[in-house]
Amino acid sequence: MALNSCRILFALSLFVLVATVDSSAREPITSPPPSTKQAAGVVRARDLGIPFDGTPGQFNAVTDVAGVEVGYATLIAGEGKLERGKGPVRTGVTAIIPRGHDSLNDPVYAGVFSLNGNGEMTGTAWVDESGFLEGPLVITNTHSVGVARDATIAWRVKHGAADATGYWWSLPVVAETWDGWLNDINGFHIKSEHVNQALDSAHGGAIEEGSVGGGTGMICYEFKGGNGTSSRKAVVTGGGDAAAKTERTFTVGAFVQANCGRRSQLTIAGVPVGKEIPGAVYKEEAGSIIIVVATDAPLLPGQLKRLARRASLGLARTGSVSGNGSGDLFIAFSTANPNVANANRVTHSVETVPNDLMDPIFTAVVQATEEAIVNALVDNHDMIGRDNHAVSALPHERVTDLLQKYNRTDH
Repeated sequence: MALNSCRILFALSLFVLVATVDSSAREPITSPPPSTKQAAGVVRARDLGIPFDGTPGQFNAVTDVAGVEVGYATLIAGEGKLERGKGPVRTGVTAIIPRGHDSLNDPVYAGVFSLNGNGEMTGTAWVDESGFLEGPLVITNTHSVGVARDATIAWRVKHGAADATGYWWSLPVVAETWDGWLNDINGFHIKSEHVNQALDSAHGGAIEEGSVGGGTGMICYEFKGGNGTSSRKAVVTGGGDAAAKTERTFTVGAFVQANCGRRSQLTIAGVPVGKEIPGAVYKEEAGSIIIVVATDAPLLPGQLKRLARRASLGLARTGSVSGNGSGDLFIAFSTANPNVANANRVTHSVETVPNDLMDPIFTAVVQATEEAIVNALVDNHDMIGRDNHAVSALPHERVTDLLQKYNRTDH
């Protein structure tokens, strides 16, 4: 009874903490995500010596792409037997604002790709048609897409303005994965105020991972899953003789809400981690993954669709086969070429990278996506949800031992 009481008090304290966060506070965090040497209990994949390829940015996060802001609302309350409408609650909302709060009405070029369509990402018909992502991108649980979409529209109306014609409309992008194993998903606990909190609190710099925001109740490879992020520097070199060569470095960031895969599939740096640590939660695959790719490389919508497609390869590196029950939906956007959607001018000049020079950017997408998924697993903790369903976090020491066993450690 004492243990249960402690769990109840802990869950309630977390819920109160989330509920009382000042949603207007979005000061950027200027320090990088803590490592094991900086803060007990916060561990990212690189802290375990996992040998990832490529060079990350300052925060090793999607927010390394200048202007990108991320915010969360996390709902954790109750324990024990499921009582629909009461809990237990293990869910939340994630908001990504491509150009940040200061440029809400400046759309970004974007492209989308569906690896397996057993899921939802609203607004993508217009992204495909127009080539633009207009406004924020929100991620939540499967049964809260509607309220999140409506709340995002209302939030934009509050923070935006009519266009030049005086007509204001919105087709926001809202994506989902299913958290019903741990969460009272049919209790509809996500409300408009939670969407507002995620949007208002979005900031740049270091961001949390694991069981926060939309990732709160998610399960990945039958370990505790959720949110993960990573970034890469992509060096693009132009052709010509030595004197004429040009070189630019771009940033590519990936953000995932990871809720996919079976335990036996999990592969980390080529190590069959899932087979070495057997276990199961589901009888069959019941999850999904949303992947968001951001870059400051000046790319056109067709090129960004190609980036979104490459996220599949980063996912595959971690072992997924994108099962029939998985909603694997990806979107990529570029923060370059500001104001090109402005209809005050008949034409706009845009900058872009030639297709023949895109391989370093493709590589960065694959590398950042892979590490983001592993970060979602590593920077996490055990969770007990509805009907006392328990999901264990990926055991750090066991992973370190396996990396050494297979001679795949950086340490």
